[in-house]
Amino acid sequence: MDFYGFYTGQIFDAYQYLGAHRAGEGFVFRTFAPSASHIAVIGEFSQWQEIPMHKVHDGNFWEGYAAGARPGMMYKYRIYQRDGGAVDHCDPYGFGMELRPNSASILRDLSYDFRDGSWMGRRSDCHQRPLNIFEVHFGSFQKPSDAADSWYNYEEMAGRLISYAKDQGYNYLELMPLAEYPCDESWGYQTTGFFSPTSRYGTANQLKAFVDACHREDIGVIMDFVPVHFAVDGYALARYDGTPLYEYPSSAVGESEWGSLNFMHSRGEVRSFLQSAANYWLEEYHMDGLRMDAVSRAIYWQGEPARGVNGNGVDFLRNMNKGLKERHPTAILAAEDSTTFPNVTKPVWEGGLGFDYKWDLGWMHDTLDYFRSAPEYRSRDYHKLTFAMSYFYNHRHLLPLSHDEVVHGKATILQQMNGQYEDKFPQARAFYMYMYAHPGKKLNFMGNEMGHFREWDEKREQDWGLLCYPAHQDFQRFMKALNQLYLAHPAFWEGDYRPDGFQWLDCHQEGLCVYAIQRSGGGENIAAVFNFSGQGREYMLKIPGAGRLELLLGSEPGAQDQIQADQGEFALRLPAFSGVYYQVK
Repeated sequence: MDFYGFYTGQIFDAYQYLGAHRAGEGFVFRTFAPSASHIAVIGEFSQWQEIPMHKVHDGNFWEGYAAGARPGMMYKYRIYQRDGGAVDHCDPYGFGMELRPNSASILRDLSYDFRDGSWMGRRSDCHQRPLNIFEVHFGSFQKPSDAADSWYNYEEMAGRLISYAKDQGYNYLELMPLAEYPCDESWGYQTTGFFSPTSRYGTANQLKAFVDACHREDIGVIMDFVPVHFAVDGYALARYDGTPLYEYPSSAVGESEWGSLNFMHSRGEVRSFLQSAANYWLEEYHMDGLRMDAVSRAIYWQGEPARGVNGNGVDFLRNMNKGLKERHPTAILAAEDSTTFPNVTKPVWEGGLGFDYKWDLGWMHDTLDYFRSAPEYRSRDYHKLTFAMSYFYNHRHLLPLSHDEVVHGKATILQQMNGQYEDKFPQARAFYMYMYAHPGKKLNFMGNEMGHFREWDEKREQDWGLLCYPAHQDFQRFMKALNQLYLAHPAFWEGDYRPDGFQWLDCHQEGLCVYAIQRSGGGENIAAVFNFSGQGREYMLKIPGAGRLELLLGSEPGAQDQIQADQGEFALRLPAFSGVYYQVK
């Protein structure tokens, strides 16, 4: 390993030196713990008796060897602090861990023969391709039983999830964090094993087999990655060598709003750790991208613009993204960021942060607020649906309807539609047609596609029984048709980030609550017209130069072929709560 690069935060492969690696008839163990007085490795291979480790390089690294250690065996580091106390820690660079509440690391052999060369050779960052993401929590998509601790493993899920996502018209999966975590309720966002696939669902090679299977079915895989904070558990990173090695020494900036500990991004060793973890998932597991969680907390102190920019955090993001893109130019890097910090999706060499996409949380909040309101108030709120285009081209935006929008009392997407049960379905269909006509890549959380009517719970599988009810079955069929239409027509995505790919045909019908959009790309033009009022409308659509319109999809019965009144003018009948797509000829 390049030790100077490690200390200066330039390393992306520290996991190849640190951690536990096969050597001869056993394993060699290495860890970085500059303030420890001495360290021993303990494990099944030694009947949990101490094997002393010795200092190497400059004295900040420790190394030990265990003959007879084999993949699948458990181990820990017993770290003696300078006050005489000792704490047993999991390996920060370990490739496997026990199921909570146990905390030992597990020896893994990472060798795996991927068969996804065709996919990897044509993989894209999707800037000019369709990107329709199905976000999934691995443990609650489907479960073998009702028990909270009942999960399918990675390979078993491959046969269940991949075919479903593909059939429903999604071309990428986004998996909520899979790096090991102790608390189910954190959903993986408070990590203890940054290099360890969670043992809830199996082993490292089983996860590789899942990704491999996805690629052979032309499904990409993005994983949530948490580069800002980590779990407080004493067996993991917290005060690893008896001092705040990964975290800030001061609680004022060291503790997050979620009760976790913030990484100290000014330390080169921390940067090298996180960059290596990010690269590890892309390199070793063939992940097709990373969605970076809580990026605003790295950009601003505690995520609050009023506290000022955290220059070290910004430098870390730039350096990490630059290095990842150099190594994996077709991988997708997406930022969850709700701030107005500039140039998030500009390349680093142009002064940006180097992300491919930024979640458009403003679009999400404004649009859901609009559909929560009663139809009689939508004239007042009309421009909540037009505002996003006033800033859209500042970044390369992705439109998310994620897990965060269907928990903690927010209700599901279908429930958030205004009105009684039967009124929610037509509004949800029109809502989704508006989303898919709007520029920006798409993300939809599992359950939304069938009109889930219960808030998401990580301990329970999706309510598949809903599909016995015609309203939910029909909604799922509609979403499938919408997804497939999106993938098939380049007008919806080729010009996402070019001004000539989008045009308001009409955004000044405040009294009618009618909107009209034209999307262009791939040599085709599509007109999308929406009526979000509770009443049917007669509406004259004007498209200069258009000869005729060909119906592609209507959300409600009665979306009919138009009556041409004059060249470029079309008389439409729009049912209440409806959307309609026309191919412009």
